Amino acid sequence: MLRTHAKYKLGQVVRHRNHPFRGVVFDVDPQFSNSEEWYQAIPENSRPPKEQPFYHLLAENDKSFYVAYVSEQNLVADYSGEPVEHPDVKDMFGTFDGAAYGLQFQMN
Repeated sequence: MLRTHAKYKLGQVVRHRNHPFRGVVFDVDPQFSNSEEWYQAIPENSRPPKEQPFYHLLAENDKSFYVAYVSEQNLVADYSGEPVEHPDVKDMFGTFDGAAYGLQFQMN
């Protein structure tokens, strides 16, 4: 069944359920919208269903900053209160309130 409501909002800080990274949501696809090649590269036993929201994150781990594309089932809200240090955060978002960043401008 296709879900049309995203659990996480733009600017919210989230972390991956199984891997050691966290990030800020900067876009949401209502269902999978990446390449089939990307999808098939995920091991079959951990491949998430396409019929759920997928989130674009400004992500970070202990070693680097990058953009991640993650299914909703693999994310949890980050309640650490720590800001995300990704260098692009300041270009896209306003102040951090301990859980989310304010939007700099109106997004569709």
